[in-house]
Amino acid sequence: MRVLLLTNEYPPHIYGGAGVHVEYLSRELARLTPVEVRSFHDQAFSQDTLTVRGTKVDGAQFQGCPKELLSPLRAFETCLRFNGEGVAADVVHCHTWYAHFGGILAKILYGLPLVITVHSLEPLRPWKREQIGRGYDLSRWVEKTALEMADAVVAVSKSTREDILRLFSIDEKKVQVIPNGIDTDEYTSTPDRAVLQKYGIDPTRPYVLFVGRMTRQKGLYYLLQAIPRLDPSLQVVLCAGESDTPALQKELEAMVADLQSRRPGVVWIPEMVSRQTTIALYSQAAVFCCPSIYEPFGIINLEAMACGTPVVGSKVGGIAEVVVDGVTGVLVDPKLSSAPPFDPTDAAGFAEGLAAGINRVARDPAVRSAMATAGRKRVEDNYSWRSVAEQTLALYKSL
Repeated sequence: MRVLLLTNEYPPHIYGGAGVHVEYLSRELARLTPVEVRSFHDQAFSQDTLTVRGTKVDGAQFQGCPKELLSPLRAFETCLRFNGEGVAADVVHCHTWYAHFGGILAKILYGLPLVITVHSLEPLRPWKREQIGRGYDLSRWVEKTALEMADAVVAVSKSTREDILRLFSIDEKKVQVIPNGIDTDEYTSTPDRAVLQKYGIDPTRPYVLFVGRMTRQKGLYYLLQAIPRLDPSLQVVLCAGESDTPALQKELEAMVADLQSRRPGVVWIPEMVSRQTTIALYSQAAVFCCPSIYEPFGIINLEAMACGTPVVGSKVGGIAEVVVDGVTGVLVDPKLSSAPPFDPTDAAGFAEGLAAGINRVARDPAVRSAMATAGRKRVEDNYSWRSVAEQTLALYKSL
């Protein structure tokens, strides 16, 4: 069976969990069957049964339109080119709305079964309008169209499956849960402490770690509000990059600067660092915090747990399915509003809950150690990329 994966992200051009998912899924699938990946970047790679072909669209032809529309239009142009290059596959599998138009065309023009993995859902990310304006209406339209005409839809968590069935007109028999995975050989605790010196982190003091983009979705704003309530002996390491908008970036950077002026031990790393650096940061952290207000799965929590780090996270989406409250970490209910923009109804209360959870874990070495051991074991027992690939291939064959 020849598999065609369509994706925006592929190494080394990765900025989120969907890109990580496609990287490892393609690698494991290629051990079982021939796989071709088509991405949105300049790249070409071929080894054994895995081929990667990038298509880079610079958007020069769209310079007459508003800036916020360039990204959606480039996505559609790239998807057109995917299909214009010809398709020799038995199934097409799309990841994120950027690639959905390519899947729609491949299904219609080449008669292929269409599979879509849902990493997030546009109706549940209303803040995207700040980033791409009316392009958000386009992303919602193409997502709805693709999902409702797909032959199979993969949800990365049970909560995501429920959201799909609630928001779209899809036969529930077509929607299957296949979670994300983790490479536990790669993601494991490392004693390398050089990263602490590199970023000015005091090796004699514990720290709480945040890793993620500067988006409203990732909840960094609420963690920043929690920092004044943290134990003064606890450092805070914020590894944040890829802001939704310049305005949001300035807002968050100003909050960090204010905190740094009032509290020692707030370390700001305004970039997405390498994988090995991230693993080292996880490994040395006392606590990892994932304060997202929307998270269909949250691979970063698996990464932290695999490195033996307890997680304090929002009780939303896939986080609540990955993190076992009181066993591998602490879950904090953000009590989100039921209508857009889906913000916490009590932001101060959510921040206070995050601080209480972080302090509880950081202050008790015995609790921290027990959670670290339980988290690593949960990852090893339940989340394997090999299993994800086998389930995905079985789904293809059923079509």
